[in-house]
Amino acid sequence: MTTRSATAPSFDLLHAAIIGRVLRWRWGRLLFQIPLLFLALLIIYDGLTGPQLAPENMATVSAWIHYRGLVMLALLLVGNLFCMGCPFTLPRTLARRISGRGRRWPRALRNKWLAIALLFLIFFLYEWLDLWASPWLTAWVAIAYFAAAFALEALFAESPFCKYLCPLGSFNFVASTISPFQITVRSRDACRICESKDCIRGGENALGCGLELYAPQVRSNFDCTFCLDCARACPHDNVALAARPPLRELMRDAWPHRWDVAFLALVWVAASLSNAFGMVPPVYALEASLLTWLPFLNKALVLLLIFAVLNLAAPAALGLAASWLSRSLVRSSEPLRRVFARYAPAFVPLGFGVWFAHYGFHFATGALTIVPALQNFLIDHGIFLLGDRPNWALGPILPYSWLLPLQMAFTLIGLLATLLVLGERNRQIVSSSSRHSILALLPWAALAIALAFAAIYLFTLPMEMRGTMSMGH
Repeated sequence: MTTRSATAPSFDLLHAAIIGRVLRWRWGRLLFQIPLLFLALLIIYDGLTGPQLAPENMATVSAWIHYRGLVMLALLLVGNLFCMGCPFTLPRTLARRISGRGRRWPRALRNKWLAIALLFLIFFLYEWLDLWASPWLTAWVAIAYFAAAFALEALFAESPFCKYLCPLGSFNFVASTISPFQITVRSRDACRICESKDCIRGGENALGCGLELYAPQVRSNFDCTFCLDCARACPHDNVALAARPPLRELMRDAWPHRWDVAFLALVWVAASLSNAFGMVPPVYALEASLLTWLPFLNKALVLLLIFAVLNLAAPAALGLAASWLSRSLVRSSEPLRRVFARYAPAFVPLGFGVWFAHYGFHFATGALTIVPALQNFLIDHGIFLLGDRPNWALGPILPYSWLLPLQMAFTLIGLLATLLVLGERNRQIVSSSSRHSILALLPWAALAIALAFAAIYLFTLPMEMRGTMSMGH
């Protein structure tokens, strides 16, 4: 479905001074990819050969402290900048030459179910294998990303790794739906008369959209990697990276009404709480109790059970229960799928607030750890020394007394935004009396409030400051 606005965007980042020219330049994306490529290679090299104590290694410090905090900030201020600069897609041109046009990704897999499974897997492995504490395993995660992206790009068309598999991409796709910029077009008339459709097929200066998103039909940041190949390939200079109100996409019900897409949103929100839960004392008490009650399970299976319940079973059960209650309260015969898909995306702002609060905590307590880790790397390789010997006490950039109030503020802002989106989506759809409209909304509003206060409770507990010399607060 296309949007009907016939006017050019009020602000187009692609036509802003300097930055617009850089973004539209043929090699513009490469400027973002090269620094992240060097970082990925550094993660692999230092992770495999450097010290295996997490705070002393560039792999763990940069991947598990800096990347996560900075990517959330970028998503909030601009959009999906990590996918724009993704180093794992750099071999894309070579892979496309190997594959030619490539096979089509199997129709049965053209959904988000595999993405959900892999997102769950990466969160589970992070806890089970203590990825944050293992530079060696962190390096192999980066190697696996390069190998998977290249292999799938060489075998298939439509960049299936980015669109259907990549856990980092899936995380960013959901979060970017509240970002302030979105791909659109300056003139729909230009698209109607265009015969070449270079924005998808590719042109002289770009490959075209690897995810096969047609610019005038884009209503959401979901699935968009911000690669800007569509803008570089367009012969009419008609593609825009337009500013928009951050909540507009979610308020306009721009997502497809599918089980997989809606469930991904709730899994993403649930993971924001379970990821924090994995770092506070109650999780260890729960593990010990389950090992006592279920002696036939080992620690790995107990942890798998905990995270399967929190990340998969709980969001499915809560989402379906809220959908059934919402439908029953207004005595509607609407399919459960449509109710589920209508309200689940509204939880994205709450999830974003919790992720921002959690990752912001780790970034605020460990941002300066990059300095001694880099000094240590340079010393070990006999290059040069930045100042004195590494000061391993470096870490926090904010007073600890600020952190809990900030976490609570981010969570409550996310909750307020979710309630606003729930109300707007409900207002647009429910056509019965105002009383019925409120009744339909109640189960979802109650669920949002419960999740927000669960997150705040978790933030009040002592949390491991992983990847730093100080491991708790």
